[in-house]
Amino acid sequence: MLGGISIWQLLIVLGIIILIFGTKKLRNVGTDLGGAIKGFKKAVNEDDDKKESATQSRIDHSDSSSQDSNFDSHTGENRQTADDKAERK
Repeated sequence: MLGGISIWQLLIVLGIIILIFGTKKLRNVGTDLGGAIKGFKKAVNEDDDKKESATQSRIDHSDSSSQDSNFDSHTGENRQTADDKAERK
């Protein structure tokens, strides 16, 4: 089991670690490690939210560019009517 390490050997190592460092020090290390993991998860979630908002702004930007293309087509129609007026004179 676990590459030749039995549960009894793990318990003995855990007991030695507790004797060397003490329970208070181990509790502080566990608390710090838990806080670091929570901070990492929060940063990853914020990064995902930024990507979603950037994607949304790209979608909004693409909609406005289609409106610009409509504006350009109207300008072209106005030029044709101006050219037609010049030909009529």
